[in-house]
Amino acid sequence: MRRPLIGQELGELVELALSRGEPGYRGRQLYQGLYRDQHGGPEGISTLPRAFRAVLERDHGGGLPSVQNRFASSDGTLRYLLRLADRKSVESIFIPEVERDTLCISTQVGCAVDCKFCLTALLGLERNLTAGEIVGQVLALSRDQNLDTRRRRLNIVMMGMGEPLLNLAAVMKATRLLADPEGIAIPQRRITVSTAGIVPKIAEFGSHEVRGKLAVSLNASNERQRTKLMPVTARFRLGDLLDACRRYPLRPWERLTFEYVLLRGVNDSNADARDVRRLLSNLKCSVNLIALNPGPGIPYSTPEPGRVEAFRTIVHRGIPCFVRKPRGRDIFAACGQLQRTEAASTP
Repeated sequence: MRRPLIGQELGELVELALSRGEPGYRGRQLYQGLYRDQHGGPEGISTLPRAFRAVLERDHGGGLPSVQNRFASSDGTLRYLLRLADRKSVESIFIPEVERDTLCISTQVGCAVDCKFCLTALLGLERNLTAGEIVGQVLALSRDQNLDTRRRRLNIVMMGMGEPLLNLAAVMKATRLLADPEGIAIPQRRITVSTAGIVPKIAEFGSHEVRGKLAVSLNASNERQRTKLMPVTARFRLGDLLDACRRYPLRPWERLTFEYVLLRGVNDSNADARDVRRLLSNLKCSVNLIALNPGPGIPYSTPEPGRVEAFRTIVHRGIPCFVRKPRGRDIFAACGQLQRTEAASTP
């Protein structure tokens, strides 16, 4: 089985060049061509000998996912359906903004965590993505949108399909490739990894020198509520999660982010807001509120804007709290809506 070039680090590509009878510096040229110059494969890397390029293409190939479909939102967001080498598919989102762009990428095909307000959970887990498939989403969307990380700010959020901490080795390797100044060159502070709260993996994630910022999906103000909404809590209790967050090694410039999906009449009361403020009071953190993005088969509804603002006001009295503006709702591109839907708009 061919091992694609995208997803291999510099040392691996140097070893590959040497194994083919080429000098080691050819591996560096290959690395720069794939990641810095974003050629997508060996064919376009003119610094490499033609014969070496042909061998690399024959035996490895670049490994970029192919764009199966694009869905355009009225707000400018694009949802990409990307096909992988084994013909499975994942979704990635391009979110253009005035001063920056954001790519929301997936780390698994489907998801095993089973949050009750998320369409991706209905898919179940099909498999983990490789580091190359994670990075490949960034490269594929960057090529399609002609993005240049050296000229314009680009944020990466691993908040698409899947639970990143259940695919940690691939996520960390992908992060190293994304953050390398000699490659794609996206600073670590512009990469965010979101977890539903896989407690044993939080410390392991924090032990890596090169890592993105950590975002934790809280979504409830107490244990009972969270167990109902997020069955993962049956294994990783809320108290244990908060203890892990208190022990997490924040860098000087960093704070934890807690994501909170508001469900009408379920977890959006003033009392819930006060409890969230209390739970997080001794953490260096901020809170992002997300009014539920609706979808078929989800048994919850979206709270009114006034309820969202009232919740935000209470939390903000003790902790920086922001409301995340929904993007791409009309094309199933918003948070919690990714289900490989072959439709351009919601019913």
